[in-house]
Amino acid sequence: MPRIPIFRLGQAAEEAPPLNLSGYTPALSLEGLQLGVDNLRHDVHLSPKFVEQTRSQIARLIVRHGNMDGLLAAEATPQPRQGGHFIGSSAETKNNSKPTVYDLKQLLSEVHSAALNRAKAEGNPSLDLLARVAVLKFLRIELGSQFALILERARMTLKSYEGVRQQKALEYRERVAAFQVAKKVILRKTGQELFRTLREIEKETLARTRRSLFGSSSDEQYKLFLNPLIFTSDGNDAYVNAEQYVMLGNFDRDPDRFTNVRRIAYEFLQSLNLGSEADPERAINAWLNVPENAQELTGSGTPEDSTSEVRAQKARLATWLGLLDREKLMEYVVASYEAVPLLAEYSPRINAQQLKNALISREERARVEKLIVEQGKISPESLQTAVQRVSSCRGVERGRMAARFLRDFMRYHRDLCNLEVLTAAMDSVNLILNEKMRQLSAVNGTLYEFLLPEEQKPSEEKVLRHVIIKADVRDSSRLTRSLLEKGMNPASYFSLNFYDPVNKLLAKYGATKVFLEGDAIILALLEREGEPGLAVCRAAVLAREIIEIVRGYNQLLERAGLPGIELGIGISYQDSAPMYLMDGEQRIMISDALNESDRLSSCSKRVRKSMKTLETPFNVYAFQTVSDNDVADSPDDFILKYNLNGIRISEAAFERLKQEISLALTPLDLPKSWEGEEFHVWSGLAPIGNDIFRKIVVRGTRMPQIDPRSFTVQRWTDRHYYEVCSNPAVESMLEAKAKAGK
Repeated sequence: MPRIPIFRLGQAAEEAPPLNLSGYTPALSLEGLQLGVDNLRHDVHLSPKFVEQTRSQIARLIVRHGNMDGLLAAEATPQPRQGGHFIGSSAETKNNSKPTVYDLKQLLSEVHSAALNRAKAEGNPSLDLLARVAVLKFLRIELGSQFALILERARMTLKSYEGVRQQKALEYRERVAAFQVAKKVILRKTGQELFRTLREIEKETLARTRRSLFGSSSDEQYKLFLNPLIFTSDGNDAYVNAEQYVMLGNFDRDPDRFTNVRRIAYEFLQSLNLGSEADPERAINAWLNVPENAQELTGSGTPEDSTSEVRAQKARLATWLGLLDREKLMEYVVASYEAVPLLAEYSPRINAQQLKNALISREERARVEKLIVEQGKISPESLQTAVQRVSSCRGVERGRMAARFLRDFMRYHRDLCNLEVLTAAMDSVNLILNEKMRQLSAVNGTLYEFLLPEEQKPSEEKVLRHVIIKADVRDSSRLTRSLLEKGMNPASYFSLNFYDPVNKLLAKYGATKVFLEGDAIILALLEREGEPGLAVCRAAVLAREIIEIVRGYNQLLERAGLPGIELGIGISYQDSAPMYLMDGEQRIMISDALNESDRLSSCSKRVRKSMKTLETPFNVYAFQTVSDNDVADSPDDFILKYNLNGIRISEAAFERLKQEISLALTPLDLPKSWEGEEFHVWSGLAPIGNDIFRKIVVRGTRMPQIDPRSFTVQRWTDRHYYEVCSNPAVESMLEAKAKAGK
């Protein structure tokens, strides 16, 4: 948010530090998307399964909140009458009688996750925003549509009882009438449940997945979808406002109506001597969209110390309170807050606005008390107590209420502006629910389809790129001899403690076994057309898990007095499909990545001896033994490698990883093993499945040129190498740094 300075507050602010108010103007961009067949809107076709099941789930919620379960269940057993008919079947009614919020949550989560994956696969985050807008528009439409359908079903059921069972017909008629009268209440409760579900899946899954894939640059746009007003017709619902913000007036005669309060807030900010602004109205509107500005302006309304800043806040609060008193608004402000606890006791029998006005007006209070008496089951005591609190609100308490009102009004102002932007975006989406229109838009290449994973057409299995992982056992010959000397079977040892545990991981990460050597396993992750493109980050997490599993088995082996397994893992990436040759019916992969992964996983015995005494949290090192001029075209021939229980990743794989997920560069203060050593540490979250994320930490450093005889560093070259950190201590350091806020 841009910082917009306020220069002075008359004489009272002369000693106070200058104010800095933040400004926020909501926006939602659908850039890079093609217009549909009408050249005005974007054509969107949602998953048929999602549409069908979501309609059913919304209907269930409406039935539950409208207390229509028993009436609609009667559809299954209608009484015969001339010309009578009924809608639905017994099985359908039983299945639809109880809402299953979990099913709705799963549907919404799956369709949004599929949209995110598609946006990643096509490299266009706007696709995910389009899906969000389309789903929200669909839910808003279905709220009204499903209410109308249920009402029609109820009326048809009611007709089937005419002239047959008068007592039951009378009961059902009253229930249908109550359902129709309570339309706003039912739709509000259903909308609030939908909103809570959307908020939960955003918090639990979607936000982390999105930030992992695209970073946090679009977070402001996604906050538009976390607006409590999104399922209100025009953002003006007294009950939602009372729960989330402050209950303003609905009618033109109400002094606390939104337009009047906004006018007073504009006047208040203008009275602060803002200075020269190119567009002061736009600037004030942006300030009103940031609730935190209320704290900057008036504090909490109960300042105790006497600093210059607090004195300035007192002066501004007095100005704001004076404007509210001038417009005879303060009693409405206090009544708005005092009415909230009464809603649970008196509403919906008594309208929320009526309750609020009863705390101020004697005439309105008399009418409300009469309604309470007619109900017979509720007491006016709570209302009378609230009236006393409103009339006795004085001094410091009034200041606190005024400051709170400014903050809550700014929150409402912001969310109302956000709703306007979201509504405009929904107007730019054309939901295609007709098959003929869907085909027309698809033929013209203007259709955006968002399907559930099981509905997506199988791709042609076209492989675009691939990743190779080689996990190599260190000193396997020595280990085999040691086992044979103890009269043990090396084959079963490697199988039980290495190969079998690794095999169990393959399906989880979509990896396949290329081939198995005596002391190594080589895996491939193929990235196909239409997939989200996360092969490198999945390979990195898989390699990390292999290290962790072997580490766990080693602890068991150590207790049994058996030698442990030491590994070196190399990850290589190739931006093309692998090739194959056929050996009978068996395919044999041919790829440069195979050779590169072998080099990355290797470890020089000579370097291992030299590194034995070095204390370091890292497991991968590389050293150049000749000058750059002598390297020529075969640099690997002059590089000594160290990889002990580590994961070395190729430079191409690292560059691809930066495209797949958002990697943040984090300074880490660690002791250096050699003078002049510099390294960078990146970290990010890798999405492995729904609600499953694994942290990836990558270290990159320049390769030193050493004297191979003395193993001393002569200089640092411009060649880099990269390690996926497998030491838990490194990740712990990053977490500690994050918690410390550094």
